[in-house]
Amino acid sequence: MTARDQKTAYDDAALAAAKKLVEDNDVPAAEDDYSLEEILAEYGSSRRQRLLADVEQRAAADETADGAAPAPQPSAPKETAEGESPTPENGPDAPQEEPCAPKDEKAAEAESAAAEEGTPPPQELPKPPRPVSVEELVGQTVGDTLEERETLLPEKKRRRGLFSRKPMPDTEQLYAPPEEPEKKPPEPEEPEVIGPEEPLDESAAACRSELKRREKPMPAALLAGLLLSALTVLDARGLTPSFLTGDAQAGILLAGLVLMCLLCRSVFARGFGGLRRRCFTGELLSALSALAAAADCATSFVLTGRSESLPFAAAACVSLLVAQWGGARESRGLFDAYRTAAMSSPPYLVTDTPEGACKQAGRTEGFDTFIRRPNLSAVWQTVLLPVILMGTVVFAALASAGQGRREDFFLCWSAILAAAASPALCLSWGLSWSNLAGRLQKDGCAVAGWNGAEAVSRKKTIILTDADLFPPGTVRLNGVKLYGEEMAHAVSYAASLVQASGSGLGRIFSDLLRSEGGKLCELDDFSFYEEGGYSAVIHGENVILGTISFMRKMEVRLPGNLNLHTGVFLAVDRQLTAVFAVKYSAAENVDWALRLLRRNHITPVLAARDANVTPELLRRKFNRKVKVEYPPLAARLAMSEQESGRGWPRALLLREGLLPYAETVVGSRRLVRAVRRSTAFAVCGSASGALLTFYLSFLGNFTLLTPAALLAFLLLWTLPVLLFAGWTGHF
Repeated sequence: MTARDQKTAYDDAALAAAKKLVEDNDVPAAEDDYSLEEILAEYGSSRRQRLLADVEQRAAADETADGAAPAPQPSAPKETAEGESPTPENGPDAPQEEPCAPKDEKAAEAESAAAEEGTPPPQELPKPPRPVSVEELVGQTVGDTLEERETLLPEKKRRRGLFSRKPMPDTEQLYAPPEEPEKKPPEPEEPEVIGPEEPLDESAAACRSELKRREKPMPAALLAGLLLSALTVLDARGLTPSFLTGDAQAGILLAGLVLMCLLCRSVFARGFGGLRRRCFTGELLSALSALAAAADCATSFVLTGRSESLPFAAAACVSLLVAQWGGARESRGLFDAYRTAAMSSPPYLVTDTPEGACKQAGRTEGFDTFIRRPNLSAVWQTVLLPVILMGTVVFAALASAGQGRREDFFLCWSAILAAAASPALCLSWGLSWSNLAGRLQKDGCAVAGWNGAEAVSRKKTIILTDADLFPPGTVRLNGVKLYGEEMAHAVSYAASLVQASGSGLGRIFSDLLRSEGGKLCELDDFSFYEEGGYSAVIHGENVILGTISFMRKMEVRLPGNLNLHTGVFLAVDRQLTAVFAVKYSAAENVDWALRLLRRNHITPVLAARDANVTPELLRRKFNRKVKVEYPPLAARLAMSEQESGRGWPRALLLREGLLPYAETVVGSRRLVRAVRRSTAFAVCGSASGALLTFYLSFLGNFTLLTPAALLAFLLLWTLPVLLFAGWTGHF
């Protein structure tokens, strides 16, 4: 758009001609009747539109002059230099004339006649402008007007009233929206690394030797412990002979304690040897208790300011004796497990899956590694017992030196340490483990220690297939009925589908196929159905096999008098071909196993591929209270395929049937519960005993804190552990 200072005024001659044209035509100017050209001339702000309007007015004036009056002559052009073409007065902004076309003869004669007469030749009119539509003209005018206003007029600020709405600016958020955590792909679980393992028979021989070394001194140690305990009880009752009082009594206790330490030297070896493996167990605490009691007996001869109290040697001897027995029971359990695993190659193993315990093909690789891993009791004791031991030292110092009785340090420490070294600590794992291993060894099973039992019982579920519930011999064919088909042809089709499904009916159909002389057919598009059946394409025919309800849902016409709950139906192209009557019998050991699982709150997960094996069938054949989980078809197929996996052996099974499988899972769960409870009771008894004896020794009240009372306290805290361990082997 042209700037204001570059614009020129309209041609005076053109304006005079337009005014004269209006006067000559004598057109009355109506106030409300204006033409489009007048509106554009009055309000159009574009110079281009004004020039266009001027040109149109000139053309109209010339046309009027040809008919009525001569048109006014335009002013003569200015003289220009030689060789220059004349230009309009308005300069470059004026419209340029197009080059003239060749003149005809009449135009040439007219020019020559005018030259002879002395009159100037008539000027040619400009070429009429291109016709412009009204829509284009109005649009161009409005656009130019808006453009000029934006350029000339200054931008006005928007005025706001008192209650006008101002657009709200973006402000900071008071609470940032929670950022969604980036979903990282689940990291694959690293497989457990199994190093080189010793042969199972060699491990069994080593456990047997260890068992003999621990059991051999048990009778003599038991006798020594009973003698010291009897002497302690007699002293509490006041029935001690006169020749066994004073230094003689302390000497007998010291001798018996030294003899007990020699007989139970394996407790010292295992207790102090565990420190090299960073393992702190109850055996070490029992050994330290015996040493503290021996030091108290030895110093009682020379310390005159010591309190009048019998040394706590009997409690330390009982702790050593129970620790020796607990170690022997642990060796017995290891020997039973290794001996069972080394008998022969196990046909099955029990492994852990996300859905629960699962039975797979047997192998022994990894069994030795898992059985040697530390148990829960050892882990808890390693964490808690060092704290208790340091507490006993501090408590003994406060009760003796803190009260001005330095001579009573070993007396107070031996009492507090004997109460902290509860015999239940050494029985919390070994006793329960040996009871379970001995029970499973009779059934031909072996659990891989704490690690195997905890993995198997992690979920309260057990995966069962149709072969577990109905083993070979409990399923038989009760008859076959054909509908317009040959026997060999129908059996071939049915056996091919059953073989592809992997159900428990494969054996009886294989025998039937062999007896009828049929052969397996090649299947195309084999599929499972949630309704209880299978389908495939055989030789271009659509073949389906399943239960009676499946046939009805597939719109296969069935005879009206057909009532068979456990039959297998074959249809070809939606036409019934054959019916195989199958009879299921309940095995007694399977019934016992299901009852055992129900009593121990372990839920069976039914992963059967046989369409007839459903929860309703189990309730009819077994106890009506049988409760099983029946997942969807996809989950059942996935769980049944896990039987062919290669899991780690958490337990080994050397016998067929569901009962050994169920006893292994139930026994593992009982072992885990017993060890947890026993360890909790043992640690609580140790801590409470240390606190109680510290309180009594701090007060110096040795009339209540007697060796007989402390011995009864230790035996009472051991009784619950014996009960828990006894429940492990009875189920």
